[in-house]
Amino acid sequence: TYTELGYIEPDRPVVPLSDAAPARAAIARIARAARPGNPLLEVETGAAVHELLVALRRARADTNADGDPVLTALARDAFQPLSVAEHAARHGMTPAELRTAVRRAAGCSPKDYLLTVRLGRAKELLAATELPVSAVARRVGYDDPAYFSRLFTRRVGTAPIRFREQQGRSVPGGWSNRVPDPEHPPTILPRSV
Repeated sequence: TYTELGYIEPDRPVVPLSDAAPARAAIARIARAARPGNPLLEVETGAAVHELLVALRRARADTNADGDPVLTALARDAFQPLSVAEHAARHGMTPAELRTAVRRAAGCSPKDYLLTVRLGRAKELLAATELPVSAVARRVGYDDPAYFSRLFTRRVGTAPIRFREQQGRSVPGGWSNRVPDPEHPPTILPRSV
C-alpha cells in the first residue's frame, strides 16, 4: 500500500512541499477525469491519484533533501553504523542541538528520522529487487538480519518477506517488475528444440 511504501504518513497529514505545481497538475487531471459520463473514469482517476501521490512524495523528499542540510547529511549517512552523538559530532553539533534541528525540520527525533530513512530504503529494495532479506538488512545498515526483521515487522506492521509478497506484482507476459540482484543475475538458458 502507499502507506507501507512511505508515500502516505498517517502521523504527518500536513507536510510542507518544495514545489506544489506537479501536485496541482495531478489534482486538475483527477477533476477532468471525474467528469460525468467518462467511460475511462476509474482508469484515468486511478492513474492521476497515483501520479498525485508520487508528486507529493517527491516534493516532500525535495523539501527534506534540499531544504535542510542536516537532514540531507543524515539521510546520506543513515546506513552507516553511527550513533546520534557521532552524527552530531560530524556536523559540529551537540546531540541536543542535533535533536532540536531534526525535530524542527522533520518533526521527529534523529533516531526516528534515521530509522525512517533506513526502513524506507528497505521497503524500496524489498519491493523492487530480489535481494535476500539478509542482504537488504546489510544494505540499510543492519548486520543482524533477525534484528532487522523484528524491527521492520514492529515498525511496518508486517514481516519483510510478507511485505515483499504484498508488493510483488507481475506484468503482462509473465515478466517480473523486480530488478534482479546484479551480483546474482538471472540465467537465460537456450531453448531446447
